[in-house]
Amino acid sequence: MTHNPASPPTSPCCGGKPPALPQASAPGAAHRNPTQAAADAPGASHGRLRDPVCGMSVSVDSVHHARHDGVDYHFCSARCRERFVAEPMRYLVPAPAAAPVTDAMKAATYTCPMHPEILQQGPGSCPICGMALEPVMPSIDDDEHPELVDFRRRFVSTLPLTLIVLLLAMLGHRWSFLTTSARTSLELLLSSPVVLWAGWPFFQRCVASIRHRSPNMWTLIGIGVAAAFGYSVVATVTPDLFPESFREHGRVGVYFEAAAVIVSLTLLGQLLELHARSATSAAIRALLRLAPRTARRLNADGSEEDVALDHIHVGDRLRVRPGEKIPVDGRVLEGSSSVDESMLTGESLPIDKRAPDRVIGATLNGTGTLVIQAAQVGSATVLAQIVELVAQAQRSRAPLQRMADGAAFWFVLAVLGIALATLLAWGLLGPEPSWTYAVLNAVSVLIIACPCALGLATPMSVMVATGRAARVGVLFRNAEAIERLRTIDTLVLDKTGTLTEGRPAFREALPAKGFAIDRVVQLAASLEQGSEHPLAVALIDEAQRRQLALLPLADFNAVTGCGVVGRIGGESVSLGNAALMAQTGVDPTELAAGAERLRAEGASVMYLAVGAQLAGALAVADPIKVSTPAALAALRAAGLRIVMASGDAVATARAVAQRLQIDEVHGEVQPQDKLHLVQQLKAQGGNLAMAGDGVNDAPALAAADVGIAMGSGTDVAMSSAAITLVKGDLRRILEARAISAATVRNMKQNLIFAFFYNALGVPVAAGVFYPLFGWVLSPMLAALAMSLSSVSVVSNALRLGRTRA
Repeated sequence: MTHNPASPPTSPCCGGKPPALPQASAPGAAHRNPTQAAADAPGASHGRLRDPVCGMSVSVDSVHHARHDGVDYHFCSARCRERFVAEPMRYLVPAPAAAPVTDAMKAATYTCPMHPEILQQGPGSCPICGMALEPVMPSIDDDEHPELVDFRRRFVSTLPLTLIVLLLAMLGHRWSFLTTSARTSLELLLSSPVVLWAGWPFFQRCVASIRHRSPNMWTLIGIGVAAAFGYSVVATVTPDLFPESFREHGRVGVYFEAAAVIVSLTLLGQLLELHARSATSAAIRALLRLAPRTARRLNADGSEEDVALDHIHVGDRLRVRPGEKIPVDGRVLEGSSSVDESMLTGESLPIDKRAPDRVIGATLNGTGTLVIQAAQVGSATVLAQIVELVAQAQRSRAPLQRMADGAAFWFVLAVLGIALATLLAWGLLGPEPSWTYAVLNAVSVLIIACPCALGLATPMSVMVATGRAARVGVLFRNAEAIERLRTIDTLVLDKTGTLTEGRPAFREALPAKGFAIDRVVQLAASLEQGSEHPLAVALIDEAQRRQLALLPLADFNAVTGCGVVGRIGGESVSLGNAALMAQTGVDPTELAAGAERLRAEGASVMYLAVGAQLAGALAVADPIKVSTPAALAALRAAGLRIVMASGDAVATARAVAQRLQIDEVHGEVQPQDKLHLVQQLKAQGGNLAMAGDGVNDAPALAAADVGIAMGSGTDVAMSSAAITLVKGDLRRILEARAISAATVRNMKQNLIFAFFYNALGVPVAAGVFYPLFGWVLSPMLAALAMSLSSVSVVSNALRLGRTRA
């Protein structure tokens, strides 16, 4: 594969990039020096400037600065400067004004994360479960999920109140300065905001579940909290209604602390879940950010202007300067350059483009300038189609209902049935006052049946498991990934960046007769010095590894689609493909067999000529990661089916697969092809995981049962996947599976603990043992059951931290 090395830079900040439109500066700035103009811009203070990338205040003496359109800009760090130099107009041109929130929200389609079949225009609540709906297609400018903000505010504001009420209930009887009635009134005062304000969304969901005849965790929590709080309020305001047997420590037993703790623990669990849900839309927002905000349009009168991307129409002529992203899909009209299309293909090497080649929006232009004609814009572009594929994949896979919901469905029906039976039995058959006992015991059943630990059962296991996994380099994004990973039996692997390093490296040099290997490498690297092309970097790195000095270069020239030529030590030197050798009158037959062997192994081969004499051939390839062979062997031994899917040429993909002993190989696959492959394998009945690192993998990562991203890959891939391997080591998948299996076992155990102690108290609360032993529910028994269930859940979950992966 040939390339065009970079030309020497002609600008200190953008490597020969033609000047863009002047920045709008402060009044009067045009007659002063550029640095002063920047200093006088809005937001700058005496001796201080504003970083246009991050907005931080920086000193005029900052070492990180760049010049654009005659204006000096200063930055807080080298990273901010690099981002500005790559896309200056992104930070200088204000984003188009957003439509009023109400209009945008009304136009958007919303869905329920737990019930994807629910679709409606505008925001609202799910008619089935009462959860807040969220937009089907997130916007690049979306703020934090409003329900997450709301629940966080409720949790943080009321947690101190819950802790105080809990202390009063546990230790208040020891504080002599508090009378019994004062302590009870204080518990009522402090718990009321927790239950009535912080817990209000749970009551709404409880009512919705009853109205739609779908009892779930919200039914259980809503009824239990309402019963505990309502019972306690009545006991506080009118204690004379209660029989003497309901009094302990000088008062009728109350459950204010139980109601408050249930609300706070449930809010904590919801916050963890909402954080995971918010991360789901991060993949789409990351994809949307790939496209530049503006494009440089060539007008009919010969003028040029930077316009917002949504103002570009099919047929417009656009100039793409060196280092810029191509704004829309189109065809090259003028110029030549190398374009990094790894976003689409995963291929680590840039591709030469010239008229009338097709270019893809959001891919990165190299060192040349292109004039393109827009062919697809808006939702018709390849990037927009990838965004839609990711969104569809995320919507098509309904989130896994938590085990707590499944258990709660039958538990709720059983509890309500027992409470009703208790009411009737005590009212009709109990001692006088029979109906007072009936109401109190029925309410007691509802109180004791609502386990405090239910809100902790799953979140505690998830928190401990994610911490355990992080220590071995595995990041779980949500509980669903932890639950599903243990079941996978098929693993689809991307090639570039997943099985391989994702960047070209020197593979081998074949010297022609009369030339030494070191001389061939030295000449090739010297010819490539100053170029930023990945192939050039690989050759220069090899020369440095061999401690070969780079020789002075003169008369350098890039031959589009062929290679590069120059003069070293007074001799003409050429490096490129067979076509370039033919142009210089060199016959590469001597090394053709060796070159073909290297190509069959997936390498890119370049010929080197000195004058009219063949000097050698050099091969550059994307090397397989050192850990990959051992990882694949371990995965096969665990019974996993391994499939490779690559955007590279079929021959290259097969060559890598053969070296890794992978039998199922798919080459030259586009993003939609990977998605279809994943869907096809899932349709065959397998539980499938997809591992990849690029934008082109995003739809497949989102559609797989479990998406696994490489930590060295793109933000889009990591946002689309449910699991990230921090160091990109596939061996960590097996460790993550072991943690997954242990975590699910732990979740089930926690659910048993969450229900067990409380279920034991239900017969006592119902009065089953009253005829035999005279037992009725006491506050001490209820408090003990709730405390034991919570302690058991926490202790059991902490065991996961000691699990061996």
